Amino acid sequence: MVQLVLDARAELAEGPHWDAERSELVWVDILAGHLHRWDARTGIDHCLPLGEPVGAVARHASRGFVAALASGFAMVDDEGTVTRLSDPEAGRPGMRMNDGKCDSAGRFWAGSMAYAVTPHAGTLYRLDGAREVRPKFRRLTLSNGIGWSPDDTLMYLIDSQSPGGPTLTVFDFDAARGEIDHARVLLRFPDDGIAPDGLAVDAEGFLWIAMFGAGEVRRYAPDGRLDRTIVVPASQPTCCAFGGPEHADLYITTARIGLGAAQLAREPHAGGIFRIRPNVAGLPAHRYRG
Repeated sequence: MVQLVLDARAELAEGPHWDAERSELVWVDILAGHLHRWDARTGIDHCLPLGEPVGAVARHASRGFVAALASGFAMVDDEGTVTRLSDPEAGRPGMRMNDGKCDSAGRFWAGSMAYAVTPHAGTLYRLDGAREVRPKFRRLTLSNGIGWSPDDTLMYLIDSQSPGGPTLTVFDFDAARGEIDHARVLLRFPDDGIAPDGLAVDAEGFLWIAMFGAGEVRRYAPDGRLDRTIVVPASQPTCCAFGGPEHADLYITTARIGLGAAQLAREPHAGGIFRIRPNVAGLPAHRYRG
């Protein structure tokens, strides 16, 4: 059963990941520029305003967070103080960073996009432990969900607005070097207004993808076969992440952006955070080691 755990009413909740040390779900409200920490023990949600849109954050190995802000990569302490690192899109007005995650070696990957969703304007970047930013995959339109296979040999990336239909691309992944190669499209979705958004990978190597506009989270096998569909009581699920004890819970962020009064009346908890127990465990979130 899908359970509402936080009636956040966020405009565009995204980027959830589980902080096992604190029993917190960390998430962002992108356009509001808010970093949230929801305490699963108390039910209290703590909000840190960052002063600009934030696409994604990840816990630092020892202190605060690394963040993909509209103005590029930055560090954020637990009080919300921002220390800027690098803006890979400097000189390109109308761009911002979007979804991002850390790999097993603690490198932070995040993609960019145009506010106008200009085709092929975005790039996937990698921020490594030396705080150097490198472009790794270009010609993205709406860079989104990122994940890795349990054996760390594959990396997944969603382009939610790729011309011709949204795509889920899979790469060969070299964990030691942090390199991707042999990009191939695993899934091309219909160009029908429903978009794959964020994703999570479970311990069996299956992918859980939030389907924005469909009110669903879908589980796909590593070969692209649809395995299971979860109905979410909000039409715009944005991302999902495993957490809780033994990572047996799946948390789902949703959005209310663009919904009119009639639609919001039908979806009173749009923009909330939901949870299900899917009878499969997930993989822990990695921390940034820069």
